[in-house]
Amino acid sequence: MTNVTPSAPATPTVTELEPSYAIPAVLVIAAIPLLLVQPWLSAVVGLFGLFLAFQTATIRLQFTDTALDVTRSDRLIRRFPYREWQNWRVFWPGVPILFYFKEVKSIHFLPILFDATALRACLERHCPRS
Repeated sequence: MTNVTPSAPATPTVTELEPSYAIPAVLVIAAIPLLLVQPWLSAVVGLFGLFLAFQTATIRLQFTDTALDVTRSDRLIRRFPYREWQNWRVFWPGVPILFYFKEVKSIHFLPILFDATALRACLERHCPRS
């Protein structure tokens, strides 16, 4: 007689990307010399950099087994199931600044406010290009 024990359900794998403050820092630093040349443009660039720094501190991307989850302060904002993805791309791989993906019904552009290398690895694992 063979004893069969029920196996525990597989625990879902979640990969959360680490934040990267590179783009917000570059914008805030670029605003300083712009102040001497174009104060209004400097203010716009600096405020945009501060806005992106706030977003970097509060928003997280989590790759699960079935979807990309966007969270803010541990609260789910939006879920993007991989089965609805048609294409994705990281613009300027040498200096990644923009992440694009297309779903069946919409397209999305996100500034790269997280570890770009981990982003690419997660995308290749969960949504390999055909």
